[in-house]
Amino acid sequence: MSAPAPRTEAPALPVTFRPGLTRLVLLTIALAFFVVLTVVALTLESLGPGDRVTFIAFAVLVAGVLVLLARPKIVADEEGVTVVNLTRTRRLAWEQILQVNLRAGDPWLFLGLSDGTSLPALGIQPGLSKERAVRDAGELRRLVASHGSGTEA
Repeated sequence: MSAPAPRTEAPALPVTFRPGLTRLVLLTIALAFFVVLTVVALTLESLGPGDRVTFIAFAVLVAGVLVLLARPKIVADEEGVTVVNLTRTRRLAWEQILQVNLRAGDPWLFLGLSDGTSLPALGIQPGLSKERAVRDAGELRRLVASHGSGTEA
């Protein structure tokens, strides 16, 4: 069985890139952790009201952190790219993006910007699916090349 030929055209806009499997795992763990700790807090007879509230507050805190870790995405539309990382969102015009870099060993994609800086874009990360990350990086690279002044890297 041969590998499919790589796509040479840019995908249709708008397109959203996100680490789907990582997101699914994080959200599932967050929900399970919250439910288990809440059930434990409510069913243990030896816990007082303050202890129950502490258990549930801790469950909310941990679940909130896991949901925050599942937040990253990259949204490309006609006007540019929106990079949503853990706590910050940055909107970029196509012309601001010069390079799309996902090198071997990188934990996530980096965007080389026209102001000389590099922006980490956690919406594409090879953690659980290297093949998908490489494919998504290639698609974003083609979008930058066709919509902006990007160069391939």
